[in-house]
This record gives sequence, C-alpha cells and structure tokens, in this order.
Amino acid sequence: MKKALIFTTALGTILLSANANAAGFHLREQSAAAQGNAFAGATAGAEDNSYAYYNVAGLTRQKGTQLTMGGTYIAPKATAKDVYSADGKRDADVQNVVHAAVSPNITVSHQINDKWFIGLAGNSPFGMITKYDHQWVGADHGITSDVKTATFTPMTAYKATDKLSLGAGVQFQYLWAHLTSSSSKTGTGLVAEDGNSWAAGYQLGALYEINDSTRFGMGYRSEIKHKIKGKMKSSGSIYTQMGGEAGAQGEFIDSLLNQRIKVDLDTPAMFSLGAYHEINDRWAIMAEYQRVFWSSFQDLTFKSRNGNNMPGKDYIASVNEKWRDTNFFAFGTSVKLDEQWKLRLGIAYDQSAVRYQHRTPRIPDTDRYWTTIGLGYQYNEHLSFNAAYTYINARKASLDTRLTGNDGRHITAEYHNSIQAFAFGLSYKF
Repeated sequence: MKKALIFTTALGTILLSANANAAGFHLREQSAAAQGNAFAGATAGAEDNSYAYYNVAGLTRQKGTQLTMGGTYIAPKATAKDVYSADGKRDADVQNVVHAAVSPNITVSHQINDKWFIGLAGNSPFGMITKYDHQWVGADHGITSDVKTATFTPMTAYKATDKLSLGAGVQFQYLWAHLTSSSSKTGTGLVAEDGNSWAAGYQLGALYEINDSTRFGMGYRSEIKHKIKGKMKSSGSIYTQMGGEAGAQGEFIDSLLNQRIKVDLDTPAMFSLGAYHEINDRWAIMAEYQRVFWSSFQDLTFKSRNGNNMPGKDYIASVNEKWRDTNFFAFGTSVKLDEQWKLRLGIAYDQSAVRYQHRTPRIPDTDRYWTTIGLGYQYNEHLSFNAAYTYINARKASLDTRLTGNDGRHITAEYHNSIQAFAFGLSYKF
C-alpha cells in the first residue's frame, strides 16, 4: 500500500505539471490599428497590411510596397483570493499571478501587378506567463507556466474580380514551453519540463467588396499540430530517501521524473467573419465574429522518448483537459477627425475555453469583456502611426481542484482578473 501511495503521488506531480500547456492561448493583438476597434471588422477592414493576419485576401487593398511593424504590451492583473488548503486553513492572497509580456508583429507586402500581391508576416499568436512563489499552498498544481510562440507566414493574394479577392499563406510556427511544479508529499522537489517544436499550418482568406463603402471578409487559420520534444527533470530524489523495497520503487519513480519526453500539442484553428461599412466620408462601422476551435485540445499525454513509460502503458502520464470551442464578438466605429487624425472605438465579448470543472491555477481564465480606444495619425502620404489602449474586465474565476480529480492536493480560490494592453504600430509605404 505504501509503495502504491508513493507511486501515485509522484505520478500526480507529473499529471499536474501537464496542465501548463493549456496556458498557451490566442493573442489577438497583432495589429495596432485593428486593436483600436477591438478587432471588429478585422477580416474586412484591410486598412494596412497588418490586417493580413486576420484575412490574407486584404493584401489586394495594399498598393505598392508596404512595411508595418509594431507591438502590444499586455499587462494582466490576476489575484488569487480566499485561498484555502485541504485542511481548511486560509493561505495568503497571491498577487501578480499572470506576468506582463510583449506581442510583436511585422508585415511586409508588395504589389506585383494589378492582380497579384505577396507578403511576409511575423507574429506571436499564442503565449502566456504565470508565476507563483515556490512556497505557495498550490505549488503541487503549478509554479511557473511560460509558453511562447513565433509564427512566420509567407502569403499571396489574388484579385479574382473587381469585387472578389482570394488569399492564402503557409504558417511556420515555433513553440517553446517551460513548466515547473513541486511535490511536498513525495520529496521530489521542483519538477521542470522544457520543450520546443517546429510545425506548419496554412491560412486562407476571402474579401468581397460590394462597393467602395461596404465590404465583407472571411479568414481561416488552420490548426497546427506540434510534436514537442524536451526534458523532464526533478531537483529531488525519492530513491535516496528510502531503503529496501520502497527504495527500489523510489528509483523507478526517479527514472520517470528525470528523462527525455515528448508530447503532442495542437494550437487551434480559427474561423472569422467580418463586415466594414463607411456611413459617410467621416464615419465607419464594423463588426466581427470569430470561432476558435479549442476543442481540439481534449487531452495532453506525456511519453518517454526512450521507452521508459508506466508499466503496461505507452505513456508516462495523460491528462483530460476537455477544452471547448469559443466565440468572440466585436463591434466598433471609426471617425475621421480631420485629414490626418482618426479615432477608433470598440467593444467585444470573449468566451473562455476553460470550464469551471477543469480550471487549474496555471490558467485561471474566464469570460472577458473588452473596451478599446485607438488613434491613427497620417503623417504624410508614406508614413502613418497607430496607437491603441484596451481594458479587459474578466468575470470572477472560481477554482476547486477536487473537480479535476486532484483532491489529494485540494485547494480552493477565487481569481480576480483584468488586463490592460497598449499597442503601437507604424506603416511606411515605399
């Protein structure tokens, strides 16, 4: 019985660490201009070539050669309050759970002739950082979750008719992850997993212009299937703390916690529809709907790269995640203040992929409401600037780890989350 308890508890450490990969969520912030409208009309606006991230067909509206570059500083605020451990003791509130990051973007496009356009984009479409103190009561469930991506997309667009444009691109995506947790019960100390992967996908788009004032867009970014390879390493040892038969069991557990690993992880497909309409020479309105297919992330399975798996299994550990597809709705308006300045406004609703019964400390996510304001400045016929500010208010996120099947390390908490995002970009037309 003691051997089984030791093995099960150590294996639980691995399982809980696996949840961190779920932290890699979509970063929409890939265009300062589009962000000013809360990404409403992002697939139809095509105001500069950075909109190609949302709809590659919009490149047909970018004449000549154009360079757009910028970034968004994303400053989340997440506090875990009313934190209780399994023995009913209240722990201190945890401040600054989610850390700030920058999402950069760059797009270069060129008009070959009246029909054909090409481009190359660099983006960071998925990623997050959560960090807790090593001594916090939920350390078994996660300490650090750091996931980053970089995507490079060569693309082309074709003006099929005066009204219809089509586009396509190939996504080359790099993913890197660093995850840590600990186990007070097994004495394994800090358990860290590090891994990376290159994988490819595709992008499709269509733009239909009813007239000079009204256009509709459709964009699709495919699922990208990553086969991450890396290492799992523990700073402690069960084997050295035990003797006899229990020591042999500890040696086996140590071998599981210290080895080369692999895991399959898919970044989700996304489908978007957008509309853009100019009411008059000054005012425009826009709307957007996006479906993110997070349901492709149903489980996460860690496997040994040298065959050192659980007895009778082809994996070290497997976790059911059961994420769901999500919806994003946005509405916006723009007004030209004069020949150089444009004001942008937008609101949006963003649904969380994480259900209450599967929420973990690594991603205390919930539904969010967006409010944005942006400002565009046309310096001259070649150079323009865009800036945007977004405030995202998230619903309170309740956490109860018993619902994830981990009552041996049971904690409960209430997360209060909000996000501020500051974007800046510039475009130069050669």
